[in-house]
Amino acid sequence: MSAALMQAFSMVFEPYTIAVMVLASLYGLFVGAVPGLSATMAVALLVPVTFFMPPIPAIAAMVTATAMAIFSGDIPGCLLRIPGTPASAAYTDEAFAMTRKGMAETALGAGLVFSAVGGLFGTVVLIVAAPVLADFALNFSSFEYFWLVLLGLTCAVFITSDRPLKGLLTLLLGLLVACVGLGNPAGFPRFTFGNAEMTGGIGMIPMMIGMFAISEVIRFAVDTLPPGEIVVEKVGRVLAGQWALAKKYPVQILRGSVLGTAVGALPGAGADIAAWMSYAMSKKFSKEPEKFGTGHVEGIVESGSANNSALAGAWIPALVFGIPGDSITAIVIGVLYMKNLNPGPTLFTTNPQNIYAVFMLFIIANIIMIPLGILCIKVAKRILRVPRNVLMPLILLFCIVGAFAINNSLFDVAVMLVAGIVAYLLEENDFPIAPAILGVVLGGMLEENFITSMIKSDGNLTGFVARPIAASLAAVVVLVWLSPLLKSLWTRARRGATTAA
Repeated sequence: MSAALMQAFSMVFEPYTIAVMVLASLYGLFVGAVPGLSATMAVALLVPVTFFMPPIPAIAAMVTATAMAIFSGDIPGCLLRIPGTPASAAYTDEAFAMTRKGMAETALGAGLVFSAVGGLFGTVVLIVAAPVLADFALNFSSFEYFWLVLLGLTCAVFITSDRPLKGLLTLLLGLLVACVGLGNPAGFPRFTFGNAEMTGGIGMIPMMIGMFAISEVIRFAVDTLPPGEIVVEKVGRVLAGQWALAKKYPVQILRGSVLGTAVGALPGAGADIAAWMSYAMSKKFSKEPEKFGTGHVEGIVESGSANNSALAGAWIPALVFGIPGDSITAIVIGVLYMKNLNPGPTLFTTNPQNIYAVFMLFIIANIIMIPLGILCIKVAKRILRVPRNVLMPLILLFCIVGAFAINNSLFDVAVMLVAGIVAYLLEENDFPIAPAILGVVLGGMLEENFITSMIKSDGNLTGFVARPIAASLAAVVVLVWLSPLLKSLWTRARRGATTAA
């Protein structure tokens, strides 16, 4: 273990990796602070750059860029009332109300400090939970993996989406895309339409770039809203008073960090859902709920902790089982495969130095967030004035070059453009795209484990529930499927009891 730790230390602290982390941090802070550019988009745009990097610097770039982008999304939310990323949307009105009351420094400081605290909490959970889960998962066979993947897809539709039917439709769309090509257990060409390019399937990386970058470019092109106006001239000392807030709201910080990490570990959830849930919980349990919405910092403290802790939480199922916790880790899994770091429990035993390096990267990213975040806040006014009509065409050009560079193929560029248009149309019609992404990522894994299990059990379906863990996972899946019906019956029974009384 000590040898692996030393090796991880040398990989993380070599000058090249440190330089990559600093540059990725500045890039993430910039992307997050520009309204309309999300943290997922920041990672998607980084993928073509990571082709030319060794594995650890590539992971370092994605970890730091994501953490910084999630925090810096608070800046335009606070100064313009426009959230930089969806993860900041939950408390944008609260932060802007504080700005109007002359408390912009407190709002931005709370977002920065408690994002770092939440991120470190999530990292501690990742360090403790991931190896234990990986050790446990070494006993899993194809039966357990089948139910685990099905549970992940089920959670994305029924738990993390408030529109289960639309979520189910986008999941089926993702599974359909995963079926394309020869990459199935029988090696039979499916939905290739005689096209040689499609026999290799739909590339996940160009599809992700399209879904998260091209869709934003299209959204900007059709946006007719005027740009927001900055209501403060100068931001002062953002760290002043943060220690007092930490002493006043320790329960809120802990609750937000725990909830964020737990929600982040759910497939298809992510930082934005964690922030919304945490803000709602903060208001529900607050001693001063009447102050929420008027410029009260309590909600920012709790949900700021939640959205960054969700990042590390999402890496737990991604590293241990290869099941992405959110759209960002879905992209990361694609990069891990490209770098021959196939996620799964064996990664913890065969390449422990890489896992330790990931843990160190998370710790460093959350620590350097404080000084670099202060720097970003100081130059925020200049970043917010960057003309997006110049930035967006550059992003489009970068996307096209990046998608082409994957295989030197125009087919990948076409996949990216079509995926961008489809994602834009889906989101404009309130269809969640997270289930579609999980369907693409997990479709092949689901089919492979199903076929392997059928062969092992000689076609006997009872083999899927013959092992205790598989049977437990199957029971959880069925329970989640029945949850809408059970909830409806429970509501009807309570209404009947109230009427009778």
